[in-house]
Amino acid sequence: DPKNGHLKELEGAKERLTLHKVDLLDLNSIQSVIHGCHGVFHTASPVTDNPEEMLEPAINGTKNVIIASAEAKVRRVVFTSSIGTVYMNPNTSRDVVVDDTYWSDLEYCKDTKNWYCYGKTVAEQSAWDIAKENQVDLVVVNPVLVLGPLLQSTVNASTIHILKYLNGSAKTYVNATQSYVSVKDVALAHVLVYETNSASGRYICSDASLHRGEVVEILAKYFPECSDEKNPRVKPFIFSNQKLKDLGLEFTPVRQCLYETVRSLQEKGHLPIPQMEEDSV
Repeated sequence: DPKNGHLKELEGAKERLTLHKVDLLDLNSIQSVIHGCHGVFHTASPVTDNPEEMLEPAINGTKNVIIASAEAKVRRVVFTSSIGTVYMNPNTSRDVVVDDTYWSDLEYCKDTKNWYCYGKTVAEQSAWDIAKENQVDLVVVNPVLVLGPLLQSTVNASTIHILKYLNGSAKTYVNATQSYVSVKDVALAHVLVYETNSASGRYICSDASLHRGEVVEILAKYFPECSDEKNPRVKPFIFSNQKLKDLGLEFTPVRQCLYETVRSLQEKGHLPIPQMEEDSV
């Protein structure tokens, strides 16, 4: 599958990587792949607010992975959830540090038609229930918006968040905030919670929360003129990443993460390389 061709280019892939096509809604296909494994990382999920495309794969697919993992008696399952399962609640204050004990409100997700957060929340809650029923050792990572170098040649949903400010398609930014984390840190977080025997529960994976205006300021030397139409700026949510820090994870600063994202977009041909940089090479 050309979609996954970049994975075969990873260091050591020829010796240690095998790819299998799996239908998350087909328990048998999952069982055939998980059989004989020591651990499972369940990262697959649609990223959409279309309920028809989001809900069944996210919810039933996760259930099938947990069930198959229980039957295979794997040592641990690491599930990639989302910060969307944590803060989507009208009662969550921006004046407190939000930690792993917070949950999104399903009715609020439905009322605001945020089907991604709804689907991921139901999926994670179901995963915890099924894991408990089947005595599966489950640990969950809840990343915020993931940025950083691209492995694949195409642009993904999270990178578009930055690209739109750099290619001129977004002339202004909204009065909103976002939390960011490097893709390298997300990968390492998964390894840490799998390999650390004492790891348990949910792990928020976030470096920092920034207003859109702050992001634009960091990207200023690449960014076209942009007007700030809304003042004062809304406060960001502050998420606790202490549990991952306690496991030894040192987060990549957002400024560096944004820089690496831009460089990767240039290298992949999604953004032009400034003439000065070309001349200096």
